[in-house]
Amino acid sequence: MSRPDAAEAAAYHAAVRVLSERGRFGIRLGLARTQALLHALGDPQLQLRGALVGGTNGKGSVLALAGAALRAAGIRVGTTPKPHLVSYRERLEIDGQPIDPVTFARLVGEVMAAADGVERHHGPPTEFELLTAMLFRWFAEERVEVAVVEVGLGGRLDATHAWDGGVAAITNVALDHMAWLGDTVPAIAREKAAIIERGDRAVTGATGAALEVIRRRARRAGAPLVEVGAPPILGWDRDGIDVELERLGKTRISLRGRHQAENAAVADAVVDALGAAGIASVSETARRRGYAGATWPGRLELLDVDGREVLLDGAHNPAGAAALATALDDLRPYLRGGDASSPPPMTLVHGSMADKDVDGIVAALAGAAALEGAHIIATQVPGYRSMGAAELASRWQVALPAARVSAIPDVGAALGRAVDEARGTIVVAGSLYLVGEARGRWVHSEGAGDPEVPRT
Repeated sequence: MSRPDAAEAAAYHAAVRVLSERGRFGIRLGLARTQALLHALGDPQLQLRGALVGGTNGKGSVLALAGAALRAAGIRVGTTPKPHLVSYRERLEIDGQPIDPVTFARLVGEVMAAADGVERHHGPPTEFELLTAMLFRWFAEERVEVAVVEVGLGGRLDATHAWDGGVAAITNVALDHMAWLGDTVPAIAREKAAIIERGDRAVTGATGAALEVIRRRARRAGAPLVEVGAPPILGWDRDGIDVELERLGKTRISLRGRHQAENAAVADAVVDALGAAGIASVSETARRRGYAGATWPGRLELLDVDGREVLLDGAHNPAGAAALATALDDLRPYLRGGDASSPPPMTLVHGSMADKDVDGIVAALAGAAALEGAHIIATQVPGYRSMGAAELASRWQVALPAARVSAIPDVGAALGRAVDEARGTIVVAGSLYLVGEARGRWVHSEGAGDPEVPRT
């Protein structure tokens, strides 16, 4: 696509503002507003088949892996990574490419026009509900062959559940978003399992009490359920892992971290389910090629920044932080200076939302041997939900009393301090908003950012 002109760029930024302003309505679970929006737009979701992917962690990785396999098979696929890191357009992708600014602005105008009628009967649609309507409208317009859609929050009352694509996947279930979903694993599992509808093919990597809940839901819905566990890990290096998948044997996964083994198994089972449902057929060759080339920005993503090695990861809950801690220890020998007898200490830049289990996240990360002697820089990402840098630093000082801990509220200053002073690998982790800030400063790829409005 050609670069937007000044008017088109201005229209795009105005559309982002209009959509973002809907954030003032917060999280309001329920399907009525989204269903009404979609009906006003001609029910585009009814033209689409594919997989709805829920779960606590790993949803984005499953989208990245399954989407890569589908693309490798020559199938036109729409995906919905979230949250965005740099540009709002990242939330709507076809064949791995974000929506263009002009189309984005047009779709915002269309859904906002529909929202006026919806508001009179159901109340104002939220930001995420509008975005959900946009993605189904765009996917239908572009005639995507398969949609792989990530659930926003929970499942039962999430806006994406206004659609049933034929395949429902639940990666795993852990404690997160407890104010909305319940304070026990079974309660949260019930919310997530509700995406399994009659006639679906279902997939899960859940275990324990959560698995029992998902089994019951699948039985009631008459949905065949495939249960997968983490496959054997054959090895890893700085660029990914090798696993033993049931049908494929030894398979290269280009995402870092042991936890990606389970995500790869779930993704492969999703691709199987799409085939069993008659939605899409993907050969073993295409799967291997897709899994070996998949990317998932901001999740154990390795960068070079001014000669510094940087790992970005959105470990925003205790389970994600534990996975990151294990990955840091596994990757340490493959990072710069890792083969030395005394590798240089790491620098961790950490930011978190205050409504998360911050102590659980800090405790999990502090368990990484790779962080011994690290410099911890606590910072504060923008937004009213963010924990202050000083408060976060105090949590780290309790967890690692001997560590050097700094509180630098300004994210730019925190990242700059890390690059200026670090001798070893820099890890930027916690809130994906922090990861997005870092990526926006350090990654400059064609078409990745938003168009600029020329000054007059």
